[in-house]
Amino acid sequence: MFKARPHPFLVPFDGSFRIADAPTRPNDKLLAKVGWQNNFEELKTKLGLWQHKLHADGRYALLLVFQAMDAAGKDSTIRHVLTGVNPAGVRVTSFGRPSQAELSQDFLWRTVAHLPQRGEIGVFNRSYYEEVLAVRVRPGLLAARRMPPIAPDVWTARFRSIVDHERHLEKEGTVVLKLLLNVSKQEQRRRLLRRIEKPNKRWKFEPSDVADRELWDSYIAAYEECLNATSRKRAPWYAIPADNKPFMRWQVARLIIDAFEQLDVDFPSVRPEVEDKFAEAKAMLGKK
Repeated sequence: MFKARPHPFLVPFDGSFRIADAPTRPNDKLLAKVGWQNNFEELKTKLGLWQHKLHADGRYALLLVFQAMDAAGKDSTIRHVLTGVNPAGVRVTSFGRPSQAELSQDFLWRTVAHLPQRGEIGVFNRSYYEEVLAVRVRPGLLAARRMPPIAPDVWTARFRSIVDHERHLEKEGTVVLKLLLNVSKQEQRRRLLRRIEKPNKRWKFEPSDVADRELWDSYIAAYEECLNATSRKRAPWYAIPADNKPFMRWQVARLIIDAFEQLDVDFPSVRPEVEDKFAEAKAMLGKK
């Protein structure tokens, strides 16, 4: 089964992660690595083969959880990394503002119905983690839920619920890979301005994107505590530098391939009683 291996962008499991120390841009040595951009195309082809094996094997599922500040590149990363896979084997779900029905349920409820089946890749563009990030930064979102009196340790309790939830998924055969696309405030500003200035990008712009920038420090503090509380060996967080989109996509593809390589998925062996029928079937198919 999957277990996180050492990686330069792995969020450690000892609570020592600091977003201020995490790079938003790869260093020159990594960028100068020969062939990494061409390698991205190879990785996408490999990913298509692994997804085929995952489907044929049918014992495991892979859940990719993407979290980030606005304009970090979640949509484009999902699109570019998964272009080589069969769409029938991938389920992408974007979680926006909860409906009234969802607000009446526990905070994990609305994501459960969208979990991947065994043999599938599931992608969460935002996720149940919004309930300890955006909801924490904007208290009115928590108050909108029809809940009993809110305990002082609500966030710690939710962290425990998330860890238990992901442990349950792992035991049932779902690998959970969590990716923070770590964009800088300066790069986010540049990208938001492009959304305003370029007509073909204006549809992406939301006034709330700018409003959330005023809460940047609060979001960073919430992310830092959340990642430290929920990064586990079998459900790790990775803080991927997001200021350089091609590099970010390459890193995401590498992490997915690494997860697949740890699973014993392959095309199933043919049962002997079926194999014995091959010659007979071939002969019958050869008849005019």
